[in-house]
Order: sequence, then structure tokens, then C-alpha cells
Amino acid sequence: MAQPRFLVVADGAFGPETSKTANCAIRYVPERVAAVLDASAAGRTAQDVLGFGGAIPVVATLEAGLALQPPPTALLIGIAPRGGRLPDAWRGWIAAAVDRGLDVWSGLHTMLGDDPDLAARARAKGVRLFDLRRPPADLPVSNGRARLVDALVVLTVGTDCNSGKMTAQLELLRGLEARGVRTRFVPTGQTGILIAGWGIAVDAVVADFIGGAAERMVLEAAPGAEVVLVEGQGSLLHPGYSGVTLGLLHGACPSAMILCHKASRRLIGEYHPGEAWIEIPPLAEVVRAYEAAASWVHPARVVGVALNTYDLPERAAAAAVERAARETGLPATDPVRFGPGPLVEAIARAAADRPAAGSIPSA
Repeated sequence: MAQPRFLVVADGAFGPETSKTANCAIRYVPERVAAVLDASAAGRTAQDVLGFGGAIPVVATLEAGLALQPPPTALLIGIAPRGGRLPDAWRGWIAAAVDRGLDVWSGLHTMLGDDPDLAARARAKGVRLFDLRRPPADLPVSNGRARLVDALVVLTVGTDCNSGKMTAQLELLRGLEARGVRTRFVPTGQTGILIAGWGIAVDAVVADFIGGAAERMVLEAAPGAEVVLVEGQGSLLHPGYSGVTLGLLHGACPSAMILCHKASRRLIGEYHPGEAWIEIPPLAEVVRAYEAAASWVHPARVVGVALNTYDLPERAAAAAVERAARETGLPATDPVRFGPGPLVEAIARAAADRPAAGSIPSA
């Protein structure tokens, strides 16, 4: 199947923290992005809005996007409202895109393929509705089999949601592959699945099977790999999303973790203005919390800190990296701004030092 060429919808919310799926598509698969649809930023470019993305244009309407040459072949929903549900106001332009012959790719919790009207329109037009968050129906309960793989399993964990866990892993994937380390990336969210072309969105899985989903993906990724990079979700500290974090931690059975933190953030959930009240603890305390929680099932060490410093001036960002390294005693960097080098070195050392774990049990 040919790669889609996306018109990415981020209407009213295209920005560094408000359009994660759009932003990651622009950063990691820019050749698939025809334009971004956001009337409030129309006439600008992705570079203007995000600081990366080059000349990818922002358009005001579906019609303006379809007029581009070559035209887009699919609509990608590039933002997610709180809870991931489909707002009624969005149904009109999704239906319009289908009627104009576009496939629709969605990472919402609302499954477009289960909507009778949209499904009927898609069948009539011969287009497809891709629900990136739809989980498999046959997931098991985890029983710790991921701890037996020979590869070093590395999980990104966070002080909060929206702190760069997927981005850190994709930067580490590039760095490790450039170093010659056989590495696989395990996507556990809709944006990672979009980029990598496989995976399971664990936040859409029934709670009993989150660990089983993580375990299944690690077992699939591990053969032939020296390192398996598992995309983290949520945060143990977050009142809304800690459950998915713990299920992923215990299902994936990592031996190493990378702690991700937005350097300027002081309260959990500050990206939802007015709703944050829990202070983010010192990073060293968060490291201890994750190592303790992992040890209940399988011992794991935090081996480095990945900071998100996009909103800080250069000197302040460098100071934040130095402070994180000093406070935790671990290598630290902003893997996008300063490169993933220190974390790549830490993971490569951990992989080289890791004893063989034994054979993976049969399914």
C-alpha cells in the first residue's frame, strides 16, 4: 500500500504542546505531510508555528488543502480533545473528507469505523477509516515473560504526561542505529503507531490486559534485537493516568528506564491550564519511585534523564540539563535540542553489560 499524503487537522490548536500527533508526524515523517489545517494559523508554515517542519503550509479549509499539488490522499486527526472523544463539531469535516475521497486516520478513543454514518459513507466512496487506537481482541494477561528476553528493554517514564517519552525513544532509536546497535521501537500510543506502522495503544486496552499488550509487543520486537525501546505512557504521579503507566511498566519488564521531564513544568498537568495542583517532586525522588515500582515485578534502573526544553532559551536549557545531571547523578540531555548522545552511551553500556536472560518461552 502506498504511503498516505496527509492533510493534518489541528484546527484551533496547532502549537508546540497542543497538537502532539500533528507535531510528531511533521518531525518524523514530513514526507507524508501535505499541509496542516488550522484556520487560526493559516498562511504560516510549520516552521513558523513549531520551530521545525520547514515550508509545510498551514491552510484554513479542507478545500484549500485539497487544492495543493500533489493533493493529500488522507485526513489525519492531529489533535486529541480531553479524553480522546470525538466532538460533535468534528463530524462534519470528517464526513466531508470522506465524501471528497480521502481516507481518515484517527487516534481518538472514539472508533470512527464503528460510527454507522461514517462507515457507510466510507464504503460508498471506497475509502478507509483507520482507527489507530483500536486494540486487538485477543490480548492476554501478563505473566512476566518479557523479563526473559535477551535484548535490553528500555522504557521511557515521565514526571507527567506530555513530557516527551515517545520523542525521546525515537531520538534514541536514531542514535543507537547510527552506532550500529540493533534496535527496535515498540509503539504504545496512537502517534507512535502512525510513525512506526505497528503497535498497540495501551490506553485503549481494558485494564486487565495492559500488561499483556506490553508483554506481547516486547516479545514480538525482541528477536534479533540488542535493545528494545518501549514508548512510555502517562506518569506514576498523574492522578488520571497512573494506571496505564503501571500496567505498561510491569508488562514490559524493562531492565532500564529513561526519565522524561519538561524542564519548565512545576505542576502535574500544567498543559491543562487551571487544573494542576500536584507539585512535581525532585527528579531524584521520581527516579526512586520508578525503580521501586519496577522492582515489585522485575528490577530496573533509571539510566538517564531526557529533558524537554523547547520553551527555554539556550542558556537556560543547558543549565537545566546540568542541574538534572547533578541532582540525579545520571547522564542528562535534551535529545532533540542537544542530541541523544549521553543517553545512547548509557543504553549501549547497559546493553553490553547485560547477561543473557535466556530463551523466550513459547506462546
